[in-house]
Amino acid sequence: MSGLKVVLVNPQIPPNTGNIARTCAASATELHLVGPLGFEISDRYLKRAGLDYWPYVNLTYHLTLNDFYTHHQKIGGRLLGFSVRGTSSYAEYIYKADDWLLFGSETEGLPPDLVTVCDDMVYIPMTQPLVRSLNLSVSVAIGLFEAKRQLGF
Repeated sequence: MSGLKVVLVNPQIPPNTGNIARTCAASATELHLVGPLGFEISDRYLKRAGLDYWPYVNLTYHLTLNDFYTHHQKIGGRLLGFSVRGTSSYAEYIYKADDWLLFGSETEGLPPDLVTVCDDMVYIPMTQPLVRSLNLSVSVAIGLFEAKRQLGF
């Protein structure tokens, strides 16, 4: 399949993943979860956050990061890591239709070995220096909809 893809690597908080799944369903964006997860996919908090939108989520679950790498290599496209340590602002970055938008866990961010294979690392600027990061589901929505805006969706 072509089109933007959202990838959550080791997500820990079910409501965040549920909200992201809902955003992906609403925007017809593939969602890839890379384990280990901090919850069961059947978790009631996950389902509640997505409400009745789960049938519209194009979800792929990868047990490990290596499984994800294998899948990505078959399909192609750039791996774009989102991190507070990114080098390009998400708003200034030029997206392509087959990009994979990668987001790490709420507590650890992207694993260092994944950062090294990303084609680029982007960040979402924040004005208040004492705030470490944004909520994961907010970050995904910001990045995804900027990419979709640029691509004319």
